[in-house]
Amino acid sequence: MATRSRIGIQKEDGSVASVYCHWDGYPDHNGKILISNYTERERVEELIALGSISSLRKDIAPAPGSDHSFEKPQEDVTIAYHRDRGEDLDAGRIDASLEEFEKKDNEEYGYVLTKDNVWLVSEHGRELKSVEDVLNGVDVDEEEV
Repeated sequence: MATRSRIGIQKEDGSVASVYCHWDGYPDHNGKILISNYTERERVEELIALGSISSLRKDIAPAPGSDHSFEKPQEDVTIAYHRDRGEDLDAGRIDASLEEFEKKDNEEYGYVLTKDNVWLVSEHGRELKSVEDVLNGVDVDEEEV
């Protein structure tokens, strides 16, 4: 079964542009890939420009002249429905704010790179938390005793 997610970026006006990702949306996969390989805003915007994706990988585009398709993807290259399978471009969704993004249907996980270049994740519609905190097992809801 798929673990679906949305991947987005907060724009300067506070809105969030995001796209659907079908596979491996859990923090130990997509979360790790995002915080390790998508730290520059331009790179995240390039990823989102692909439209909906099947599977997130560390690279956005295949090497020039290489054979890459939906059926025969190049190792470590993101698989996009439009570019790699010839589907119509699904340009994604725009939410007016982080709060709106958090409350919308983000599949199982919703990731967003904030204006401050911090990756946040909403798990199953819960409050946005730092991806690093989630991966490190930090319970940011628990008050210190």
